[in-house]
Amino acid sequence: MLGAMENEAMIRKRFEALSGFLDERMRRLVAAAEARAIGYGGVSRVARATGVSQRAIHVGMGELAQPGPAPTRGKTRIRKSGGGRKKTVSRDTTLVRDLESLVEPTARGDPQSPLRWTCKSVRRLAEELTRMGHCTSHRMVDEILHELEYSLQGNRKTLEGSHHPDRNAQFEHINRAVRAQLAAGDPAISVDTKKKELVGNFKNGGKEWRPAGDPELTKVHDFGRNRVSPFGLYDLARNTGWVSVGTDHDTALFAAETIRRWWASMGRPVYPHARRLLITADGGGSNGSRLRLWKIALQALANELAIPIAMHHFPPGTSKWNKIEHRLFSHITMNWRGKPLTSHEVILNLIASTTTRTGLTVHCELDENSYPTGRKVTDKELAAVNIKRDDFHGEWNYSIYPAS
Repeated sequence: MLGAMENEAMIRKRFEALSGFLDERMRRLVAAAEARAIGYGGVSRVARATGVSQRAIHVGMGELAQPGPAPTRGKTRIRKSGGGRKKTVSRDTTLVRDLESLVEPTARGDPQSPLRWTCKSVRRLAEELTRMGHCTSHRMVDEILHELEYSLQGNRKTLEGSHHPDRNAQFEHINRAVRAQLAAGDPAISVDTKKKELVGNFKNGGKEWRPAGDPELTKVHDFGRNRVSPFGLYDLARNTGWVSVGTDHDTALFAAETIRRWWASMGRPVYPHARRLLITADGGGSNGSRLRLWKIALQALANELAIPIAMHHFPPGTSKWNKIEHRLFSHITMNWRGKPLTSHEVILNLIASTTTRTGLTVHCELDENSYPTGRKVTDKELAAVNIKRDDFHGEWNYSIYPAS
């Protein structure tokens, strides 16, 4: 009974203490001994605690049941020459390509497929790959998908449009548009506003390493008027981000100013021959598909850039599938977890220092301009916008051309 109730943490601690003295055979024998001591369910518990595969533990249990002379180090090999499982992807060179071809029709993003979110289960994908002649399993498919930076995303219901009949068709429309834009070498960016953040010594979600018993102290109540609105921009082709930290209201003029600053500082130098700018955004907020002021701001921006701006909004209720959410904002949140945002300087430094293993770089600057709310756009002003709507859902997909 004691073995059956033993804590996995204790198993892990014992195994880690011995790991420096164990070769491959001894690893599976020690793990097998732990599993046999626990009894029913011991193999799976020990596999979780030690990282030794269940198959190896079963082999070790067989060796314990029929003990033989122990091999001598340096004279008898622990594993046969050339032994050990070769990676399936190294033996099956078309496996990854065929898996991506299966996922791609329902994918939702990256420079090749602007939003990578798959709705097919790994078991079904493994079955289809097997029918194509590959030897694989759902666990292997899951590992490959994670290496390719795919992940499963649940639906998010909203009061409006959570089950719009053209939702998937709009994803495919955006996918085709972004593919064509990137193939032409023109800029395609994803934009959105990160949630407002309190500035001051307030608690920030998450944990970070500190001496035991010495947490960073913050105020008890999260009351404060000093807030900032980070508006971000992510370049789909170059894996770079730009964030303007606004100290005033989050309006369409503030969003357009962020794009204007990015273009002047980073966009124009890397896209000197751009013929069009493509923007993907969600359907609400300061860059909403129904917002008149957003179209006015885009018209002014198109006039300054002297190129058309193609706008593609995600359907209602799908804003979290916008590329910027899981390629920029999520990494910013992880980078400043557990750190109070005590000042503008701290916020700017934390955002600008955000990086990833895939090479993400972020530029961040403070925008202290005033962006008052309540700006009314008349019918005459809206009629002056040089807009051309797509045949498919023109309210979501449209282009604004320079006035000239």
